[in-house]
Amino acid sequence: MYRFSYSEILEDAPEVGRERERAAFDRAITLLRDVEARGLGGPERTAAVGFVQDLWNVLIADLLAPENALPPALRDDLVSIGAWTMQEAGAVLRSPERSLAALIEVNTSIRDGLR
Repeated sequence: MYRFSYSEILEDAPEVGRERERAAFDRAITLLRDVEARGLGGPERTAAVGFVQDLWNVLIADLLAPENALPPALRDDLVSIGAWTMQEAGAVLRSPERSLAALIEVNTSIRDGLR
């Protein structure tokens, strides 16, 4: 699992921090797309969605940290997206027939915004 904090990222060059974030989102999106494309359920689906939940748990914790240097409005927006992602991830795990498309789309948009 990719574990980092914004304070650690800020110590590095901003480009390095964004690359770490993109790599984490790339991994999450790859896992979700693979599960969706192959129609996988069970442990594969749980692992893919769990990775997304872990990623957003880390991001939300960092976004809520007082030392986070992002503008407050951006932090609030990202926390809201993270909360939606966590809610959708839970719904996907409770309903195996539910598509992963929304999770893929939102996480792809966030990843692309890091460019």
